[in-house]
Amino acid sequence: MSLKAFHIVFVTASVLLSFWFGWFELSRHTETRAALDLWLGAGSCVAGVGLIAYGIYFLKKLKNISYL
Repeated sequence: MSLKAFHIVFVTASVLLSFWFGWFELSRHTETRAALDLWLGAGSCVAGVGLIAYGIYFLKKLKNISYL
């Protein structure tokens, strides 16, 4: 597996984990009304969007490099 392919897999896993954690914290906020849960959930979702933007940038930058 090339560094490019590993990078894509790792960024995809990071995006999924980030949105899952954001959903978990936001759903927890509806039960506890704790401000920290709201901030962690929102921050995690923002990080997920940032990771998607980074993934798109990475793919455009290395479009001429093989996956193998």
